[in-house]
Amino acid sequence: MSLIELRVPTIGESVTEVTLSQWLVGNGDIVKLDQPVCEFESDKATLEFPAEAEGKLIWVAAEGDDLEIGALVAKVDTSVTSGAATPAPAPAAKPAKKASAPAASNGAVSVIEMKVPTIGESVTEVTLSQWLIGDGETVNLDDPICEFESDKATLEFPAEATGKLIHVAAEGDDLEIGALVARIEVGATATSAPAKTVSAPAATTSQPSAVSGHPSPAAAKIMRENNLSNVQGTGRDGRVTKEDALKAAANKSAAPATTSAPKSAAPAAPKAPAISAGGTRGTERKKMSRMRRTIAKNLLAAKHESAMLTTFNEVDLTNIMALRKKYQEQFVAKYGVKLGFMSLFSKACAKVLMEMPDVNAMIDGDHLVYHDYADISIAISTPTGLVVPPVHNVESLKFHEIELKIKELAGKARSGKLTLDEMRGGTFTITNGGVFGSMMSTPILNKPQSAVLGMHTIQQRPMAVNGEVKIRPMMYLALSYDHRVIDGSTSVTFLVKVKQLLEDPTTLLLDL
Repeated sequence: MSLIELRVPTIGESVTEVTLSQWLVGNGDIVKLDQPVCEFESDKATLEFPAEAEGKLIWVAAEGDDLEIGALVAKVDTSVTSGAATPAPAPAAKPAKKASAPAASNGAVSVIEMKVPTIGESVTEVTLSQWLIGDGETVNLDDPICEFESDKATLEFPAEATGKLIHVAAEGDDLEIGALVARIEVGATATSAPAKTVSAPAATTSQPSAVSGHPSPAAAKIMRENNLSNVQGTGRDGRVTKEDALKAAANKSAAPATTSAPKSAAPAAPKAPAISAGGTRGTERKKMSRMRRTIAKNLLAAKHESAMLTTFNEVDLTNIMALRKKYQEQFVAKYGVKLGFMSLFSKACAKVLMEMPDVNAMIDGDHLVYHDYADISIAISTPTGLVVPPVHNVESLKFHEIELKIKELAGKARSGKLTLDEMRGGTFTITNGGVFGSMMSTPILNKPQSAVLGMHTIQQRPMAVNGEVKIRPMMYLALSYDHRVIDGSTSVTFLVKVKQLLEDPTTLLLDL
């Protein structure tokens, strides 16, 4: 017996552990070289784990196990393949195949294992958020069969062959890179055809497109919470978007009010006292999503591993608002996007970051890393959590280019289409809690960055201007910073410079 050990590979510098989300090849089945045997889920993505040799697969780890880098996952007995190759044509081997054929028709079926693919250096684990193809259904080559949720994005997992799909992992499972997700029985499409004819009406509705009628992760969450089904999708390839689910939920809540008012006016009366008298004390326990767990871990680490302080100032936005009001129509007509606050704030911060490199630096071990560019991460709220994709080289971009890029990133983030490359990097972060009505806050650092600017709601307040009291649109600014990198005087000076540029935007436009 010649055994090859399959161990969890090194995936990225920050990845130390993955979860075996599902086996793609059964215990004792024959696996080919480079065939995915299982799927690993990291905190960012789901990756497939390929076999390093051809032979009989022997499981060591189980689905759901948390495995460290280098941990033993399985063994491959290479002697079985070489031994099976010679007797295969011999008549003695044929009866064995015939005996097993009625049970599972293994002799006619070629099994392809679908494993969590390698997604990125720092991605070691993903969560299977939802299946797009049902267990036992026929899937076509390259059809998306499920969605993986990492801490940064939601990714579709395409089928590697045409055949009968067999689920191995379940929705909500945390899978390490290389973990087994599903199997595809290639030879089973012909044998399963009669079974499909029975359910043809149901199958034909989903067959034209693998994603038709399937909800996005945000839409699926809304549908589960509101007990919705068969929501009409208006997204790409008929996918149910968040807006579709919200509209269906609103229609559902409105429907009982109109339809049951005349009929159940009498039954409603006795039910009301029962509810008000007893009340409800139910609880619901839900597993945190992969993204939410990663966000929680990173935010806690930022608090514990940095000397974080926050300094405040306020900015008079009178001139900014006058500028936007005067040129907004021309700006939209020329560039097709509105001149918002984010491009102005981003440009002001980028200009000052170039003048004050300490605020744009970050710690790497015993060294400080300085950047001659400003990649500003923009905090975007999504149904699954907060993401901070960066806009690169803001110092070199024009205002409309910044606005268009932020609009693109926000759209992708809220629809779960952000790629890992679009999430990487960032030297400084801007978060705008003002859109939710926040008057003041202390934003948390976005590691490994050393500073984050918090914007807040605009309020009309009386201010002393040249000895007179005038009503001005005021906003509080907060700069949280790592005191190990940035001195107090530096942080205050940075915020004052940003304030001055925003209060006199002409200097910003003229690069003075």
